[in-house]
Amino acid sequence: MNIDLLKRLCETPGVPGHEHRVRDLIAAEAKDLFDTIETDVMGNLVCTRKGQGENPERIMLACHMDEIGFLVSHVSDKGFINVSPVGGFDPRNLFSRRVLVCTPNGDYKGVMMAEGKPIHISAPEDRKKVPEPTDFFIDLGLGAETKSKVRIGDFVVMDEPFLELGTERIVSKAIDNRIACWLGLEAVRKLVEDKASHRCELTVAFTVQEEVGLRGAKTVAYAKRPHIGIGVDTTLACDTPGVPEKDRTTELGKGAGLHLKDGSFIADMALADEFDGLAAEHSIPLQRTILGGGGMDSASLQQAASGARAIGIVVGTRYIHTVGEMIDRSDALAARDILAAFIAAH
Repeated sequence: MNIDLLKRLCETPGVPGHEHRVRDLIAAEAKDLFDTIETDVMGNLVCTRKGQGENPERIMLACHMDEIGFLVSHVSDKGFINVSPVGGFDPRNLFSRRVLVCTPNGDYKGVMMAEGKPIHISAPEDRKKVPEPTDFFIDLGLGAETKSKVRIGDFVVMDEPFLELGTERIVSKAIDNRIACWLGLEAVRKLVEDKASHRCELTVAFTVQEEVGLRGAKTVAYAKRPHIGIGVDTTLACDTPGVPEKDRTTELGKGAGLHLKDGSFIADMALADEFDGLAAEHSIPLQRTILGGGGMDSASLQQAASGARAIGIVVGTRYIHTVGEMIDRSDALAARDILAAFIAAH
């Protein structure tokens, strides 16, 4: 497994509307894997391999590049930074975090804290309150100098290292959705290394602004009009204490997820049956998944222009939308292999 690539993808900062660093990394990796690579006006990186014959079937993989984060909304005279979230945060996971404030002139490490009194001088009732994401502030330790270095609109990400735990588990910020970016590259790399051909025109779209409304996938789907759209993403793995078995969605180590429904789309069931058949044929572990809420780029691919048959291939992830997102290597490899098998079959 190409761990170095996944590490670089996860540790490169890029929030909705500010995906340029991730895009540059992916473009460098993709240059020998695709026939054409272009960036559209919204910032999607659109990588295409030509099909065979006239009017080949068009298949698109959508792998969003953005991670949840913040935009700077205010800098006080004393240097305290207020932020506006871009993406869905559970405020319980934001206390006392180290962050990276990213500006055109350099990046600055800092700490994110909740407004209010510290534990030594706060009342018991104060400690029971859970603040909103906008109730947190960032301190770079630069005092008044901060105002000359950080502007409104600069972006902020969590600043935590990529970790390998045990023999199979990987932990990092931004696994949602850099694992999909990894899959978009590595599935095609596997095709090249296996010398596998495909008849379809394959587009891997590394999309922008998914975390704030599946925005980038809409524009690229209208431009390319795929016949089949595959959203590649993470999903919940709630195989942890305190979650009933019926709500687990996926379990780590049980294979890639075949995503059938969430709050944004319902999959094409003929595609689901085809993926099930390929998984059985190639002995690739696959688990069917339904998520009660949320959404993914499959919805935009399904609904744009005249529509597309759509489905999702996902990697179960524990502790999603935190700095401790956790996946199993074998699930990522299963997702890579099922995507490569599907492309080769078309």
